[in-house]
Amino acid sequence: MTKADIVERVAEKCDITKKEAIDMVESVFSILKNTLEDGEDIKISGFGKFEVKTKRARKGRNPQTGESIVIEARRILTFKPSTILKSSINPQ
Repeated sequence: MTKADIVERVAEKCDITKKEAIDMVESVFSILKNTLEDGEDIKISGFGKFEVKTKRARKGRNPQTGESIVIEARRILTFKPSTILKSSINPQ
């Protein structure tokens, strides 16, 4: 599913124009992106949790040359689905 597909469905579900749906979807994604950039977690009830984690620098090696390198510290984004979402995907 693409952003365009999401816009299309929002427009249909909310009975609004495609332009209004684009503005709504863009606003939501912008808020989510800015929140994650600030290092804050996002928890959406019934859906899941987006979490920004910090990985420290570590030693690694180049698989082609075998040369040792230092992998820089960085932030990563993880997603943990809620139990409600898990159970709807995998009904028992």
